[in-house]
Amino acid sequence: MEHSTGSSRVVFSTRGLTKVYVMGEMEIHALRGVDLDLYAGELSVMLGASGSGKSTLLNILGGLDCATEGQAMYGDQNLVRASDKALTAFRRDHVGFVFQFYNLISSLTARENVSIVTEISRNPMTPEDALSMVGLEGRMDHFPSQLSGGEQQRVAIARAIAKRPDVLLCDEPTGALDSKTGVRVLEALEYVNRELGTTTVVITHNVIIGQMAERVIQLSDGRVASIHVNERRAAPGELHW
Repeated sequence: MEHSTGSSRVVFSTRGLTKVYVMGEMEIHALRGVDLDLYAGELSVMLGASGSGKSTLLNILGGLDCATEGQAMYGDQNLVRASDKALTAFRRDHVGFVFQFYNLISSLTARENVSIVTEISRNPMTPEDALSMVGLEGRMDHFPSQLSGGEQQRVAIARAIAKRPDVLLCDEPTGALDSKTGVRVLEALEYVNRELGTTTVVITHNVIIGQMAERVIQLSDGRVASIHVNERRAAPGELHW
């Protein structure tokens, strides 16, 4: 059995998903036929070494990259065959992204960085509510240079969740942070997943982070090597690396 807790509604379903990058006369096979289902409301962690295909898979699921072959279904929409316009609408309306580097605008406060998203969203929460969810109610009017790395990453999470996305895709969100700061960021992600029911995928090469997930999806050489269901999920505060 692949799936234990939460909803059994499939949000993403990939079948035979393949990605080949052509670089001159070389072909790089980033994904080699990925079959995977992701479920509504779950928090899953994708583990794998550098080059295992996890970022490529995340980018295809988020509509940032296109597969070479196969299917990547979001509900009944096949992202592999979607037009650029359709992918733009999909990203805008359904997906929040968190990356390793925060990509905040240095001349804007935390509140203003989040409001960039809320001003173009259909049903946003307020920037204040989004920042409060990640524990930054006291730092809203600070500029990025006045915030620690962990606080900047939490602003980035607030910005991603402010539009109430159905899916939150996080690529190495603790990669630039020390263990203690990383735990604060993971606590924010876990809280958002629990409170909003946002389907959340965290990709990392840090095996320990897998302990907080419902399912741990191991990628290796462009394929799903294994899927492990955690009988007991660790709280982020229990994690040390």
